[in-house]
Amino acid sequence: MQSIHFGGYGIPKGATLDAEVLLMVQRKRMKLIAVCLLMAMMVLAGRLMQIQLFQTEHFSKHRVNLLKESVKQRTHEIILDDGRGQFLDRDGKPLSYEEKQVLVLFPFIRHLDWKNDRLGQILNVPAKELEKAVHHAEKPFVFGGKEPFILDDSQAAAINALKIPGAYAVAKKYEPSTGIAGQLIGIASENERVFNERYPKKVNSQSMKIGVTGLQESFDEFLLPESEAKLIYHVDGIGAPLFGIDVKYTGQGNSFYPLEVQTTIDRRLQAGMEEILDKNGVSRGGAILLNIETNDILAVASRPRIKPGDPFSNEGTKNLMFDQHVPGSVFKTAVAAAAMEKGLVDEGEAFNCSLDIRGEAAERNLGMLNLRSSFSQSCNRIFGELAARLMKADPQLLDDYARKLGLTGAASWEGTVFHVKGFKQFAHDKGKVFADDESRKDANFVVQTGIGQHEVRVTPVGVANMMAAIARGGEKKKIRAATAIQYGNGSPMYSFPVLNDSEESISKYTAIRMQQLLRSVVTDEKGTGSLFRELPYQVAGKSGTAETGILRDGRQLYHKWFAGYFPFENPKFSLVVVNMDVHEDQGAVNPIYAEMVSMIFHESETDGENGY
Repeated sequence: MQSIHFGGYGIPKGATLDAEVLLMVQRKRMKLIAVCLLMAMMVLAGRLMQIQLFQTEHFSKHRVNLLKESVKQRTHEIILDDGRGQFLDRDGKPLSYEEKQVLVLFPFIRHLDWKNDRLGQILNVPAKELEKAVHHAEKPFVFGGKEPFILDDSQAAAINALKIPGAYAVAKKYEPSTGIAGQLIGIASENERVFNERYPKKVNSQSMKIGVTGLQESFDEFLLPESEAKLIYHVDGIGAPLFGIDVKYTGQGNSFYPLEVQTTIDRRLQAGMEEILDKNGVSRGGAILLNIETNDILAVASRPRIKPGDPFSNEGTKNLMFDQHVPGSVFKTAVAAAAMEKGLVDEGEAFNCSLDIRGEAAERNLGMLNLRSSFSQSCNRIFGELAARLMKADPQLLDDYARKLGLTGAASWEGTVFHVKGFKQFAHDKGKVFADDESRKDANFVVQTGIGQHEVRVTPVGVANMMAAIARGGEKKKIRAATAIQYGNGSPMYSFPVLNDSEESISKYTAIRMQQLLRSVVTDEKGTGSLFRELPYQVAGKSGTAETGILRDGRQLYHKWFAGYFPFENPKFSLVVVNMDVHEDQGAVNPIYAEMVSMIFHESETDGENGY
């Protein structure tokens, strides 16, 4: 028998093995390799099944839609409408988008005789400009780029009559250039992670846009897209047309979708409000206008504006009219209502308004004043005293009456909408009078609270709600920002009714007495609202100047308010304006308020279409 020497395989070097032993070792090695190969093939097959069968639409922890991505690799497309639901103004006109007729060009057109000279004549632009735009394009694009060339009806018809493959005049949706009511409408953006957290049972094969602020967030579930409207064509690996030069249109096949939300916003009043704020240099603050009959938001504007392209880089995405702030003397409205309804003040009682809330000499020597004069001239002394009386009678009275007036608490329309329970139209801070019970026991804190300082925080929307409730005789209502959700064809899907607030309110008698106090602010010779005497509407309201505790250039900053309603005899509007973080000698709010009242008169009284 032949013998050989073999080293390795666990056998000492130099050992002698016969051919049978060597063959056995080789067979074991081959079996081991075969098993490894089989296991690798099984792993690869499993991975392939995972990709092609089990997780095609949510692959890996990143939940990648592989079907969508594979099609995307071989598709050039331009989206004309992302399919997300939109917002309309109170007259049913688009508020959150603009539809523009534009020219869409596809890159493959450069390989054709595409009549660019005739196209240039229609557009009244040089043919070379069109050639240059197409030459550098890798994907379909709108001619004009970020500032698209807008076509009129005759130009659009003429372009499409040429029947040029790869050149189309189409209607495309854009975000509005004016950004009207931007903070109320809010922002929708793509965020796959948040989408999957919010809607884990939904398979999203189109846009990942979801609402992140404002009404976009509140109504998000109703606005999710069913499909996109787009022009598409397929390409091969080098970008050439795969199925010829035909461009296909895909769009919404269901006339009922996307849904639309009809808001309460009056476009003309909204535009007028924003123009006045900008003209007067309001950098932080804003205004809110309610319809007193329905408690609808007719206009609301917050500053700073949303910053285009980088919305979260400043406070622009915040609606400061829904955030809480120090109110100053505006809060005296709630103090006066509580004291009168509880019989803790006689209207003829006189107070020494030459003293401040600490009993020291005040900056203004107002002398002895009764309740009416103290309210109209905004004397601090009396309201510090009234707050102390209220706390002595019941430590919860100030909180209770702030809530009864609609100044604090939940103001937004809230109810069950289909399967959504507790649906709120908009989110807002609820405000507060005291931060905790310990503050109620401190006499110094209590008198500061009586003049709207210390821990008092209210929202402009809450202040507007209070003024509307007083104007209605004490009746409270929830505030609407939308009146209906409707189908894409305009037919109604759900209507939001005017909703009374079920919580307690002030008596009608107290409301009438408060109406007289608020009117005295304007009619009294020394009233803080005397500027409004000559306005086309008779105004009733209350001013407020609140210390913020913030210094700029070594000087205190203030929030300056005026809140009121008009016309006094037949109330229609509740308006609040606040100019925030301004120095004492700057940022006067009364001229801004007066300008807005005149604008509202002009828009609502000279044109009967609004029905106010």
